[in-house]
Amino acid sequence: MRTRTKVVLAVGGSVLVLGGVAFAVGPGIYADHVNSQAAAPPRIAAAGERDPLPATDLPGEWTVGAGSFAGYRVDEVLRGHRATVTGRTEQVTGDLTVTGDQLTAADITVDVAGIATPEAARDAYFRSSVMDTDRFPQATFELTSPAPVSAVTGGRPGEVPVTGELTIHGVTRQVSTTLQAAANGDGAQVTGSVPITFADYGVTAPRLPFVSVEDTGQVEFSLHLERG
Repeated sequence: MRTRTKVVLAVGGSVLVLGGVAFAVGPGIYADHVNSQAAAPPRIAAAGERDPLPATDLPGEWTVGAGSFAGYRVDEVLRGHRATVTGRTEQVTGDLTVTGDQLTAADITVDVAGIATPEAARDAYFRSSVMDTDRFPQATFELTSPAPVSAVTGGRPGEVPVTGELTIHGVTRQVSTTLQAAANGDGAQVTGSVPITFADYGVTAPRLPFVSVEDTGQVEFSLHLERG
């Protein structure tokens, strides 16, 4: 039977538990390692040979389906070396309503406790010490103003400006952003990001002896929508 060995990285005199075999690296090497693990920002998939969706077929009920994800993008700083960290979960649910050429309702729920990065130790700290997911296991977004969606038909990406209430860590704030969206005969895809300041949601950005996290970050997502 193979024995699993825990990896401990000693970074600039500090110890990080990552997974694998124990070895020591400098801050620059650690930053390169983390950057290599960061996921690319969400993008609309190429339309390919899929049938375009006429504008008359867009109204109705839509639901978040398989292949959707949401999560965060933040920057860590280790002794002057910057590294980008992304965490994601596919535990996303929600419903949207299109009336005429307007998105008139959208309610999205994300399981914050399910957000994961490639490093289990970072995730455990995120859940317990940063987000307190035992008390606040979910984040939500609720649309508060109708948004035009006529630009997303024909299989090509279009922009959808939205305004709504984002709830994180039990705190609700109004946010506005512009989504990228496309619809065709197979369904629809919506991607985007929302810049946040952690303190606005009662979240303290981690400040550890060996690494700190910037005070701002991004909530990002890719939603694959199906007919409700």
